[in-house]
Amino acid sequence: MEQATFAAGCFWGVEDAFISVPGVVATRVGYIGGSREHPTYHDVCSGMTGHAEAVEITFDPAVISYEKLLDIFWQSHDPTQLNRQGPDHGTQYRSAIFFHSTAQKLAAEESLARLDDSGRLRGRIVTAIVPASTFWVAEEYHQKYHQKNGGGCGF
Repeated sequence: MEQATFAAGCFWGVEDAFISVPGVVATRVGYIGGSREHPTYHDVCSGMTGHAEAVEITFDPAVISYEKLLDIFWQSHDPTQLNRQGPDHGTQYRSAIFFHSTAQKLAAEESLARLDDSGRLRGRIVTAIVPASTFWVAEEYHQKYHQKNGGGCGF
């Protein structure tokens, strides 16, 4: 099994994009890329910790490739919006790929360049590609939120 970590706005919607994909074994929503240890949702929403809302994906590379996960990531949000998705704004809603290996970093960079050069988007991609740091699991009520409560982000 391998890990992939993506931030693309509200983590509920990002999790929705991956949770039912064949080869995705598990998802967890949480916080990554900030300075505070053990941040809470309240901490992250303040915009003072530097964390992004993100989803950590455990996947079976024999069933789904990291490159396919990247395709889903790009399709699940607007990577040209800086620090926002839909009605949510702030650095915690930034678009970012947190790579876990050199191979993931290279795949992410190639994927971004291909999409940016394709002309399909109305602006330039602002998605950051950065090393994965400590992933802090969000509070239980955030996990699989839409499965438990219905609804969706509508993006």
